[in-house]
Amino acid sequence: MIHTFLTHSHKFDDFRLPHKDFHKNVFINCPFDIEYKLILEAILFCLIRLGFKPRIATERSDSGESRLDKIQELIRCSKYSIHDLSRCMSTSSGELHRMNMPFELGLDFGCRNFGGTPFDQKRILVLEEEQYRYQKFISDLSGSDIQTHKKRYDEAIEKVYYWIRVFDNSGPNVTDRMVTGEFDDFWGSHYKKMWAEGYSDDKIEKLPINELMDAMKHWCNGLG
Repeated sequence: MIHTFLTHSHKFDDFRLPHKDFHKNVFINCPFDIEYKLILEAILFCLIRLGFKPRIATERSDSGESRLDKIQELIRCSKYSIHDLSRCMSTSSGELHRMNMPFELGLDFGCRNFGGTPFDQKRILVLEEEQYRYQKFISDLSGSDIQTHKKRYDEAIEKVYYWIRVFDNSGPNVTDRMVTGEFDDFWGSHYKKMWAEGYSDDKIEKLPINELMDAMKHWCNGLG
C-alpha cells in the first residue's frame, strides 16, 4: 500500500513539473486545410523569429500514439497557446461543425484554471476570421478578447506579435512589419534552395511541418 502511494505521488509530482522549455513553448491549435496553410506558416515563422518554440500536433507522426494524449502533452508543456476557431462554422447545408479546436481550447482553459502552478501562468490567444462570429457557436467566450485575422497572413502576424510581446519582450528588436517582410523573404529563399535541391513545387508545398520549422529556424538564425 505504501509503495503504491509513493509511486502514485511520484507520477503526480512529475505531471506538475513544467517542461524545460515551458516558458518558450507555444501550443498551436488551428485548421490544417490548404486555405489556412499560409496563415499557419506565418504564425510559425513569427513565433520562431521572436525566439519562441511552436508546438503543434503535426510536428511528429506516430500511429501508435493517441492524438488526445499528444494534445494534452503539448498543452501541458506550453506556457502560451494560440487557438484559431476559424473552421467552427459549417460551410454548406448538412455539414457538421468542426469541434476539435473548441474542444482543445476547453482543455487548455481547464489546464490553466485547475492545474495549479505552473499552469496558472498560461496565456491564451484566440483567433477567428471574422469579428464577433464566434458568439454564434461558442457564446461562453463573449466578453473575451478574441482577435481577428480576416484570412490575411500579415494580420495574423500582427495579432500574434503584439499578443506575445506583452508577456515576453526578450526577443530580437524587430517590429511586426519587419517580421512580415522577413517571412516573405524566407519563402523566396526557401523556394530557391528547395528547387536547387531538386524539389518540385508540389513537394515543397507538402513539406512536413517539422522540416519547415527547421528551415525557418535555420533562416532566422542567419539573421543574427
